[in-house]
Amino acid sequence: MLSNPAPTSSAARPQRIVVAMSGGVDSSVAAALLQRQGHEVIGVTLQLYDHGEAIDRKGSCCAGQDIHDARRVADRLGIPHYVLDYEQRFKATVMQSFADSYAAGETPIPCVTCNQQIKFSELLGTTRDLGADLLATGHYIERRLGPSGPELYRAQDADRDQSYFLFATTPTQLASLLFPLGAYPKAEIRALAHELGLSVADKPDSQDICFVPKGRYTSVIERLKPTAMEAGDIVHEDGRLLGRHSGIVNYTIGQRKGLGIAGGAPLYVLRLDAANRRVLVGPRESLYTRGIMLRDVNWLGDAPIPGEGLDVAVRIRSSAAPQRATLFPCGESVESVKVLLQDGDYGIAAGQACVFYADAGPRARVLGGGWIERTSSRTDEVQQRGKETSRHGAGTGAARAGYGS
Repeated sequence: MLSNPAPTSSAARPQRIVVAMSGGVDSSVAAALLQRQGHEVIGVTLQLYDHGEAIDRKGSCCAGQDIHDARRVADRLGIPHYVLDYEQRFKATVMQSFADSYAAGETPIPCVTCNQQIKFSELLGTTRDLGADLLATGHYIERRLGPSGPELYRAQDADRDQSYFLFATTPTQLASLLFPLGAYPKAEIRALAHELGLSVADKPDSQDICFVPKGRYTSVIERLKPTAMEAGDIVHEDGRLLGRHSGIVNYTIGQRKGLGIAGGAPLYVLRLDAANRRVLVGPRESLYTRGIMLRDVNWLGDAPIPGEGLDVAVRIRSSAAPQRATLFPCGESVESVKVLLQDGDYGIAAGQACVFYADAGPRARVLGGGWIERTSSRTDEVQQRGKETSRHGAGTGAARAGYGS
């Protein structure tokens, strides 16, 4: 029997709702929940890449067997189901940007790009074409109605919370989206799938990047961006030449093993110099930083970030817990933000996301986020510490700004 969360994550009156059905248990149950609530549900599955390569793969989505699974669930629920071929759009946006980002020395997150440019952009257009009011997905995140409109919050099931991957959802998109699973634990979702007799009730969750066969992402990059595999130097931060590499895409910030250099104290990848095809390495302490520069920031707060800074919590990796930080606007652009981590961190990689929360609590409000462009130098941080000391004398904070959860 399912629990009864507050009805903030679903439509209040019967409406026509498109559900993005990936063929997994979560989106299948999302469709079932909305149907139970009396809505007219339409299932849509996107074919995003060559389904022939994925027909027997476990842990994938949006191709091969997953499309058949989605159709079987729609038949079981008695709802219409459409398969849309988005393969070329997916390749031109998500896959190509993935390869370009790696070639530029970054560590990208294609799932965020897919949500941002395919599911919550292209598919929202399809939703309107079908005469539907809303688009729903099986993501674990909660949508609540606040004083100024819809707001995002971390999911009830902390182990399944997907807010990190949805930070780029804009206020305009959020007005047309539903996330029916945000207030449920995963165990209850699987229980309902069994209760309904859905064939996907015990289907494993997707794990890998969907378009990367067997986890070999370099093979995808080599096909889409051959120049990314060009050889170059491995250089110590003190200037010593230590060896050669066969392509910077084989390295990530913070990497220690598999560097291809021998002996001495442990060395870590500190920076990837794509322009000169160099891998810069050094000791672990050189990975430490407190300052992060963000680009393409999506802000979901009620008021702009004040010039004196705003205290929040941030996540800089999908698997990391939120940590305390302060946001500072950069000039006139609302899309550029400086983040100052209170305790600092190691191995922060460009291309990853930095997601903002009102606090570090398990059900905190999501305030947006941005893409990590670079981390600050040690000189930058010494200067920033002086500014921070004077700023905290006046006292600011996210809760004071009205973002407490």
